Amino acid sequence: MEDKDVIRARIGEQLRSYYELEDSSRQFIPGTTPILTGSAIFGYPEVQAAMDTLLDGWLGLGKKGESFETLFAEYLGRKEAVLVNSGSSANLLALNAVKLHHNLVSGEIITPACTFPTTFNPILQLGFTPAVVDVDSSLNISVEGIRAAINPNTRGIMFGHTLGNPAKVDEIKDLAERHNLFIIEDCCDALGTKYKGQMCGNFGITSTFSFYPAHGMTMGEGGVITTNDSSIRNTMRSLRDWGRACWCNTDEKNVFGACKRRFDFKIDGIPYDHKYTFSNIGYNLKPLELQAAFGIEQLKRINGLNERRKINYGLYMEGLQSLGEFMEFPTIHPGAEPVFFGLPIILKGKKRSRQEVTVYLNEHKIATRLLFAGNILRQPAYKNQNIMVYQDLKNSDRIMENCFWIGCHGGITGEMIDYVSATLKDFFRS
Repeated sequence: MEDKDVIRARIGEQLRSYYELEDSSRQFIPGTTPILTGSAIFGYPEVQAAMDTLLDGWLGLGKKGESFETLFAEYLGRKEAVLVNSGSSANLLALNAVKLHHNLVSGEIITPACTFPTTFNPILQLGFTPAVVDVDSSLNISVEGIRAAINPNTRGIMFGHTLGNPAKVDEIKDLAERHNLFIIEDCCDALGTKYKGQMCGNFGITSTFSFYPAHGMTMGEGGVITTNDSSIRNTMRSLRDWGRACWCNTDEKNVFGACKRRFDFKIDGIPYDHKYTFSNIGYNLKPLELQAAFGIEQLKRINGLNERRKINYGLYMEGLQSLGEFMEFPTIHPGAEPVFFGLPIILKGKKRSRQEVTVYLNEHKIATRLLFAGNILRQPAYKNQNIMVYQDLKNSDRIMENCFWIGCHGGITGEMIDYVSATLKDFFRS
């Protein structure tokens, strides 16, 4: 009978051979091969890491999760990171932890109208009032709108860097500090993006990231929250893990817990296992250990994947420069170093409708997406909510009518971009 280690080694060799074969067999056929808006770029190292975790027999979040949190915090330049099951969960958890940290009950949180629902939703779900402002020409939250919205009832600012293009974070941070407001920075589209030399995700009290397959790196699903405040980190861990008071990982090896006092606690005088003492009203937002193992390998690729996105953006700008009569692109603020999640295109005038353009592109196997919710206040779910509006939302309305985006990810080649450019030229010149 073969030794298990020998079998594992053979499985690993077969996996490596499989991915080497797959990599060599890819071919782009214009008009036949789909050009997707997002694509998970992974291979043998990630699958091997996930398989090893499965074969080790541990599924719940454990040492690999801790390792990923440490590595991600180091990559970003933050002190703390908390791994969760999605970027959407990260937003909910981040705001909830800040709410508890500041002992807040209600108040207004400034946020843009052009946004993704799960950046906006936690504000409502946690009892705050969205204070809605417009976006600027970069498709990001308007600094002028923030100024107009600040009032004695304002508690914080929560916004994303749209499609990896940074907002004016220094001006936003200056306003927040002058008015004693917190910032939650949604970087789910913006992993690796910089503003004036500093990585986005370093400007808020907390920042959030997503590892959905279309994002900068992936775990299949997953997300992370970063902070420099260890007490907020502890609150986030508690909220993530059902609200329990114990911060031990689920694979804690010491039966008496990391604190060595697991059985020394009491509730109302009743001796009680600290693992089942609950200090917060929490959730279960943990990913799997195999996702963390997968993510550790993905993090090794991130600089290369981001560089490919930057190259692709430059190729699009070259290929589409002759179509300035029909389309424009978002402003990039001075000092911003975007890593575009996708290429946003804003149609000019009324010569051709967005519907016509996107149908034509999809017919030619070029996938498109709209800019999330557009003006979210026009979406059915938000019609009768308690929402304050502090600025004319004309740019958000324009985006809702005229903006769409196409893929810019690491799986897109120069040959594909040439085809996209030619297809758009054919459309507008017909």
